[in-house]
Amino acid sequence: MVASCAFTLPSPSLVSSSSNSSRRFRRSRVVAMARVGQKVYAPGVVVSEGNGGLPKIDLKSPHGSEAEIYLFGACVTSMKVPNGKDLLFVRPDAVFNGKKPISGGIPHCFPQFGPGPMQQHGFARNMIWSITDSEVTEGDPAVTLELKDDSYSRSMWDFSFQALYKVALHSTSLSTTLKITNTDDKPFSFNSALHTYFRASITDVSVKGLKGCKTFNKDPDPKNPLEGKEEREEVTFPGFVDCIYLGAPSELILDNGLGDKIAISNANWSDAVLWNPHLQMEACYKDFVCVENAKIETLQLEPKQSWVAEQKIELV
Repeated sequence: MVASCAFTLPSPSLVSSSSNSSRRFRRSRVVAMARVGQKVYAPGVVVSEGNGGLPKIDLKSPHGSEAEIYLFGACVTSMKVPNGKDLLFVRPDAVFNGKKPISGGIPHCFPQFGPGPMQQHGFARNMIWSITDSEVTEGDPAVTLELKDDSYSRSMWDFSFQALYKVALHSTSLSTTLKITNTDDKPFSFNSALHTYFRASITDVSVKGLKGCKTFNKDPDPKNPLEGKEEREEVTFPGFVDCIYLGAPSELILDNGLGDKIAISNANWSDAVLWNPHLQMEACYKDFVCVENAKIETLQLEPKQSWVAEQKIELV
């Protein structure tokens, strides 16, 4: 069947819900639907039971790429390109019990990044999201997940909100779009990040594109980060690294040390974070690196106002 999609993202920015609707444009998409249980999803979108009995979504592209997303935390835990390589990493100590956030893949940090008045990195990564839409465009599947406030979130952050998270799989890339809307009658402030874990060989990892950025280096004292400026063309990981980069560019290039180069592009994620725990996680630190798109400085949304940010991970 031919359907029209009225929800397309404007240029990432702060937009009101009323003005946003007038800027939407319509694009046709072909959606031949497949039935899974009592739900109907687009072809290439399958919902099943994952680790720990948690529901997960499998996206499969006719090009041979695959992705896996858990509804708990809306966490993308796998993104395999057609040659079978998984670009993402899940830590061996990750638990799938529906209580503790999943340690790996692409966890959400919202409405707080890092430590603060609520739990570390906020609550979005340990709440169950719901599926609101699925579609396929030229064979490539996509799914949209939703999170709304409830008594649990309000116990930490007493605001009404809606988060929409669209994940789209392509032949050699995965794109995500996060839209946060203030559905309350009062303003709220937040910050956010996508805490992406990439599979890597840490001794040979490098990240290009951050030269000239203002930095806040949490080594050696995470509680008193050192302000500075990145002078290197390529950032490497000889030891513990935990550094915030303000005003990061729209694209970084990650050499994962395994023979792959990955372009990490974004729109409206204004900052970046690099992290590797080194000997703090002796069992696995050699096998991953976190390159995170982030919005570090606090952002305020008025009632009915929205914020939209996009990320794309692509093997190049």
